Amino acid sequence: MLNGRHLIEPADLSVHEIDTICALAEQIIVDPAAFTDVCRGKILATLFFEPSTRTRLSFEAAMLRLGGSVLGFADAASSSSTKGETLADTIRVVSSYVDIIAMRNPKEGSALVASQYSSVPVINAGDGGHHHPTQTLTDLLTIRALKGGFEGHTIGFCGDLKFGRTVHSLAKAMSRYRNNKFVLISPPELAIPQYITDQVLRPAGVEYTEALRLEDVIGDLDILYMTRVQAERFFNEQDYIRLKDSYILDREKMKLAKDSMIVLHPLPRVNEISPEVDSDPRAAYFKQVRYGMFARMALMAKLTGAL
Repeated sequence: MLNGRHLIEPADLSVHEIDTICALAEQIIVDPAAFTDVCRGKILATLFFEPSTRTRLSFEAAMLRLGGSVLGFADAASSSSTKGETLADTIRVVSSYVDIIAMRNPKEGSALVASQYSSVPVINAGDGGHHHPTQTLTDLLTIRALKGGFEGHTIGFCGDLKFGRTVHSLAKAMSRYRNNKFVLISPPELAIPQYITDQVLRPAGVEYTEALRLEDVIGDLDILYMTRVQAERFFNEQDYIRLKDSYILDREKMKLAKDSMIVLHPLPRVNEISPEVDSDPRAAYFKQVRYGMFARMALMAKLTGAL
């Protein structure tokens, strides 16, 4: 049962629960009119202590499309935290007004703290470098909708694999399904953390390879998950200049890929995907945004007990 539960990290959901949420999201996609009143009378609080565009608006659109209401703030400066109020007290107060809370906070572990003081379900909408579980649900729903399921895929993660929380979460999630292979494409400076390979991939028996150049492996991929290579992560500018162009997806690299491959990106992008790729039917990152709204609709309907 998901009713009344918190969602702090992707591992809080079992494989069966992920499948249940995705199945409900697919029902909503097919017949959205059938779900316009399921959260009538429910109120979502969006507590965003740092800037957000997609995530906050996606949560708000999701609740409104379910027939519920939204209150909250999009800037910590407009909250009582500027007066010194503790997070615990903020959560105690807000949870007395609403039925569910979506919170983003720059401090790692803040969502877990919030869940300990809340009388209603808390959804972690990002806590620093830790977790962003609804982005993982977004990625999973997109893969299920466009690739037919979660098993038997060769998935390339490209760019900043060291600091990218979305990469770590999706790798953990897809490791729970059978016959997936990972290709880890990054410079050595931004390689995936060893704990992911040692504690997640190897125990799950996931086959993985590492590569320096995207064009060398793109032809093998069913899914390409792009992230930005950040200049500030390099110890010297020469290494960044040497490697940065290898991780810009453009029309020429797409010519090397399968016709059935899809390209995902958690957004925002900077220059790691050329705009010329946007018109390619394999570019799925804007579809991914829409799937995120449906994933959040299904999740909130379940956590509030509406469905």
